[in-house]
Amino acid sequence: MSLFKKIVSKLTNQPEEEDKQSLEKLGDSLKNADLDYKFAQLFTHSGGFFNYCADEAEALQTLNQIIKIEAVDNLFCWDKELQSFLNVIKSPYTSELVSSNDAAFISCEYLIAYDGRVMLSHNNILHYHSSRLPDKIIIMANVSQIVNNLNDAMGKIKRNGNIKNLTSISGSQSKLDNSNINTKLFLLLLED
Repeated sequence: MSLFKKIVSKLTNQPEEEDKQSLEKLGDSLKNADLDYKFAQLFTHSGGFFNYCADEAEALQTLNQIIKIEAVDNLFCWDKELQSFLNVIKSPYTSELVSSNDAAFISCEYLIAYDGRVMLSHNNILHYHSSRLPDKIIIMANVSQIVNNLNDAMGKIKRNGNIKNLTSISGSQSKLDNSNINTKLFLLLLED
């Protein structure tokens, strides 16, 4: 790739062709792999931090470690089930997004194995645009939320109905909107 193209891609926040080709190559090499393995590989390749948790106790321990290592003082978390995790580890949170939030603890709709993206909706981030989320995002998901591709996810969403404001994020940057490039994305994948 020419130096000019690299500079332009950095300025416009577009992924470099080499990165895109590298992700596509990895995806092609994993086309016959199990969905969970493929998702984990592509998610981490794109800059995300993947954590498999066999049970809720392990998820609590991993969540607590992330909060300590990343020096998180105040989380945005509006999901009542996720708030119960934060209550157990005694981590402060707000149910509305405020400027003092240095991380978000959210759920997601689906995990897309095809390219390692995480699909979010208003169910996960309320009415907030994903670009307004803090620089550190911790996502709790279940293995059953992994789907093969975007078409599978959209089919399930249509069957479930009334899901709006869809977006997806992957690794260190958003794929559908112009989020902060310095976002750290942590995934706690919990066995069902």
